Amino acid sequence: MAFKIITSQCTQCGACEFECPSNAIEFKGDNYVIDPEKCTECKDHFDTQQCVSICPVAQTCVPA
Repeated sequence: MAFKIITSQCTQCGACEFECPSNAIEFKGDNYVIDPEKCTECKDHFDTQQCVSICPVAQTCVPA
């Protein structure tokens, strides 16, 4: 299962894009999005999902 960004809550700070070890997050149009084909949920990299841990707004990066 991949993660997704709740766009209505996202402040577009960009922190998650640079923390993602899978390069699954990018700015498209007016929002950051997570490519579910690339998202590994940080398995084999970190114990917690980096988008979740770096995001300044709680519950913005969530399981899809």
